[in-house]
Amino acid sequence: MTSAPAAPPREARPRASGEWQALRGVSRGDVVYRVVLTALALILPALLLIIAGELVVGAWPAIRQFGAGFLTRSVWDPVVGDFGALPLIVGTLYTSLVAMVIAVPLALGVAIFLTEFAPRWLRRPVATLVELLAAVPSVIYGLWGVFVLLPVLRDGLWPMLRPALSWLPFFRGAFYGPSVLAAGVILSIMVLPYIAAVSREVLLAVPASQREGALALGATRWETVWTVILPYGRAGIVGAVILGLGRALGETMAVTMLIGNRHEISLSLIEPGYTIAAAIANEFAEAATDIHLSALVYIALVLFGLSVLINAIARWLIWRVARGSAAGSSAL
Repeated sequence: MTSAPAAPPREARPRASGEWQALRGVSRGDVVYRVVLTALALILPALLLIIAGELVVGAWPAIRQFGAGFLTRSVWDPVVGDFGALPLIVGTLYTSLVAMVIAVPLALGVAIFLTEFAPRWLRRPVATLVELLAAVPSVIYGLWGVFVLLPVLRDGLWPMLRPALSWLPFFRGAFYGPSVLAAGVILSIMVLPYIAAVSREVLLAVPASQREGALALGATRWETVWTVILPYGRAGIVGAVILGLGRALGETMAVTMLIGNRHEISLSLIEPGYTIAAAIANEFAEAATDIHLSALVYIALVLFGLSVLINAIARWLIWRVARGSAAGSSAL
């Protein structure tokens, strides 16, 4: 029995470049997709650099004339062209600190109540109402502060608290209404929904096994929240607080309407103050000289630097808090 003759070998056909790319797991569509996504991802850093460069160019005359001393001087006299930003920097940080002292406990309390203690039928309506506070325009908060908040603080609350607090350096002086305290209170109302909404989502992401384990060991509901749930979500809560702080640092209209706009440094909360954003809003359209305009851009550059620095510190704090923990460390 004879075997069939073997078929002659087929000539090897050269493969096209697309076939070789397909064999290697790479296609033209993947390459184009990757290039487009990379370009889109680089737009935001590029935009950040463009903003910083534009601010540096606009502020350069003031940087060249005043140097770093601009940050430590308190004079602000557009008539003679002498400027210093220290009261503006202090006022910005002071009002933001007051806002965070008021807003953070309230926001965390709202988030804990909605996730752990509120009945199911109440959670969604209250959460929606809290989140709606973030949609109210800044000027509306300012008008509400002028017509409602200032009279309440000046005519209602302060006469009752003055005998007990007037000896403190934080409450010395005459309280006429527009003040650091009023600006801090309105800022706290404005940043509260941001902190509360993010903190609520963080607490909802805590696994149910954490709660059940603590309760099974005999912990009360409050002990479970304090010793298990809050530590588990602390990285996200820190991020929520920093988000609210960034919102407070850059707020303009409401603060301008309530802070009093006085270019002085004072420890008293009931006296007027000034912030960087308020100074830019008040004076930018009326800057008559090039050095005045450059000084305003200079303080805008300072505010930009403060925001970037605080966000960098926040990222570092979140990394330190979340490092080695089960909650979100890999995502950071």
